[in-house]
Amino acid sequence: MKKSLLALAVLGAFAGAAYAQSSITVYGVADAGVTYRKDGNPAGNTIGLDSGNQSGSRIGFKGREDLGGGLAAIFTLENGFSLDDGVTGQSNRLFGRQAWVGLSGNFGTVKLGRQQTALYSALSDLDPFAIGLAGNAQRVFGYGLYAADPLSRTDNTLSYTSANYAGFSGSLSYAFGEKAGDNSANRSIGVGAQYATGPLSVQFAYQKSNTAALTAQTTGSLGLAAATQADLTAALIGATYNFGVAKAHVAYADNKLELLGRDVKDRNWLLGVSVPVGGVGSVLASYTRNDIKDLNQGKSDQYAIGYTHALSKRTNLYTSYSYTKNGDNVRLNGAFANGESVSLFNVGVRHLF
Repeated sequence: MKKSLLALAVLGAFAGAAYAQSSITVYGVADAGVTYRKDGNPAGNTIGLDSGNQSGSRIGFKGREDLGGGLAAIFTLENGFSLDDGVTGQSNRLFGRQAWVGLSGNFGTVKLGRQQTALYSALSDLDPFAIGLAGNAQRVFGYGLYAADPLSRTDNTLSYTSANYAGFSGSLSYAFGEKAGDNSANRSIGVGAQYATGPLSVQFAYQKSNTAALTAQTTGSLGLAAATQADLTAALIGATYNFGVAKAHVAYADNKLELLGRDVKDRNWLLGVSVPVGGVGSVLASYTRNDIKDLNQGKSDQYAIGYTHALSKRTNLYTSYSYTKNGDNVRLNGAFANGESVSLFNVGVRHLF
């Protein structure tokens, strides 16, 4: 009897150890708030309940299995959805935000699948609004194309991210176009580099995407109704510095669209600040510009301010306001027509789980 009990105890210990080597985490964001929008629509202004104002509402699954010798198998499956109506996000994909599997170890991390780009990660780190709320810089950079695929996420992607070496790390990605007879069609190549030490963080990202789909905003503003695709090139550099009483944010990007025998050059600037308040709040502010070169009245300026207030480690309230002034030949941030200004206000609650 004693031997049987001892055998069971040993088996139980081994089973516990094996179980501890593997883990699956369920996580997510539930974010909803009231939004007011004034964009020049002749029908009038819009007020309603929106999802994902500060952070996109989502549910995700992360897994990790220890393979020994410092090597681990990892995966992430992440579904975006609209909390206000329950609709699946990212063109109704089941796991439209992320869907990948990979290996990690002392050499770094290799991932295969649908992934966020280096541009996405860099701008999120540089933007005081963390590409959320009314001040979201992603809607301005690249004339709004940073908010859309393939500059935001890429399918069919093989990526490598290095380990951290004295504050330095880098990444490379290749997204297969998968078009028979033309390996360059729909292909994306990305490069990222980061340096972080103490209060300083520096970010660089570059991406070249072939035959990428254009947004209606882009084609309408630039008189490109016949064009639905373009080759996109984007290069972003910026830094943040935490002074303690406030953090400074600065970024610059140079972008190019190649289509219909024409090159459209586009540049972006961001200046921002985030200020902690009382240990539970943060004031956010930014100025962001989009400048389409060689286009008269092709500049757009977004001014934004916001505040977040933590109720707990997982739940916070937020409010923000932005005003976008468009030149006569552009319609950034969903303006109803060229030259229209856009005002956006939101207030809501976000819960992390």
